[in-house]
Amino acid sequence: MTTTVSNSAGESADAASSPRRVRIAIIGSGFAGLGMGIRLRQAGIRDFEILERSHDIGGTWRDNSYPGCAVDVQSHLYSYSFAPNPDWSSVYSPQQEIWAYIRRCADEFGVAQHLRLGHEVLSADWDESRQRWLVQTSAGPVEAQFLISAMGPLSERSLPDIAGLERFEGACFHSAAWDHGCDLTAKRVAVIGTGASAAQFIPEIQPVVDQLLVFQRTPPWTFPRLNRRITPLERRLYRRFPALQRLVRTRQYWYRECIAFSLQRPWRTAALERVARARLQWQVRDQRLREKITPAYSMGCKRIILSDDYHPTLARANVELITSSIREVHASSIVTADGVEHPVDAIILATGFHPIAVADPLVGRDGVALAARWAGRREAYLGTAVAGYPNYFMLVGPNTATGHTSILLYAEAQIEYIIECLNHLEHHGLASFDVRDEVQAAFNDDLRRRLKSTVWTSGGCGSWYLDADGGTSVLWPGYTWQFRRALRAFDPQAYELRAQRHAAVA
Repeated sequence: MTTTVSNSAGESADAASSPRRVRIAIIGSGFAGLGMGIRLRQAGIRDFEILERSHDIGGTWRDNSYPGCAVDVQSHLYSYSFAPNPDWSSVYSPQQEIWAYIRRCADEFGVAQHLRLGHEVLSADWDESRQRWLVQTSAGPVEAQFLISAMGPLSERSLPDIAGLERFEGACFHSAAWDHGCDLTAKRVAVIGTGASAAQFIPEIQPVVDQLLVFQRTPPWTFPRLNRRITPLERRLYRRFPALQRLVRTRQYWYRECIAFSLQRPWRTAALERVARARLQWQVRDQRLREKITPAYSMGCKRIILSDDYHPTLARANVELITSSIREVHASSIVTADGVEHPVDAIILATGFHPIAVADPLVGRDGVALAARWAGRREAYLGTAVAGYPNYFMLVGPNTATGHTSILLYAEAQIEYIIECLNHLEHHGLASFDVRDEVQAAFNDDLRRRLKSTVWTSGGCGSWYLDADGGTSVLWPGYTWQFRRALRAFDPQAYELRAQRHAAVA
């Protein structure tokens, strides 16, 4: 399948120097950005472009191609509600299959013509006098009335600050930039990090390496994955009776909402933790190893790993789990805080991502860059709009992440809210909107109150969920249906609305 897109190769010097004018500019072509484009077209809005820095679409499912890469939410739920796929091969589909689904949706729903590849957003500035955004990209400037960030929470890799890492002479790469030209066969390989990505590729590379050193800071809780192939009969039934697939999706949705109930408060996790410990005892017979990989915090405080083979792999003869912190890296070894030097041929950084990515600098009405404003705490209204940044939307912004279900459920709710906002402005002849400061402040005060006693802030761990003050601007404090209810209708009273000549509209 070929996705036909536009790029910057044929643009003239004149076109590159003068801004290209569009109504809506979307940053990013992952699930969120493409979903936004698809729903815009379905709503009759065609004047938009999707700015993508890379050579292809797909976001995190384009970038992450490590061995064993797969979704950790059931595929029927981790897909667009308006584009069910009856042909998923597995309950938890692999990366290549998900990427192919994204590309197919781009073609089938006609958004390929709106794509602008090779357009990395370098900066964005709000022009108050013209009520428009001026976006500088690597392929020239773009002027847009509305700017929608769909950069996603897994787009900016987090790299560790380890002394001497740059001096390492062997192969060294992040799991999200897997070096497929590096043959790990019979090599001594170090993996730094034990998060979701590591739990997927460690069992895949363990049989081929000579020695696998896994450097662990904090052990994760694991939950059964129970993946299986979806049978040809099931796929035929889904194609013949789409309602049956919707029923399966609904069952999976409510199963995960029930899991959310058990995980939202520390005192509710005891039963699940007992089951997890019993499972760990059955999978790993070595008591010393089992003690190292048994978490000392409440389940759900950090991201839970869905895996059936991660813990058994750690017990293999050629695997060593190292819990002493890394002091420095030499040309061909890693030295830990206990003074032990570990010779290695390759280092794989499974150190995760920055939770919320924004274009930087993105400068709003008062001349302050959003990244600078968020240096202490990230705040938005409904995770979708930010006070002081008119006509700017975010998909999967602050407090929209989930620890239990498909992030697409949140993104789709935001997409519908954005479309309703655009329609409201168009219907009333308005040029811009901006969240009222007091509305955003009240919303975030309520979020902090609701998050205060959750497992994420009081579960006894440190994680990428947490801000410097111990709160979290990453996670939503309730259930998916509560988030969708909060965004069920655009609320104009929460915004300052302006006509073309900047007069505020009540």
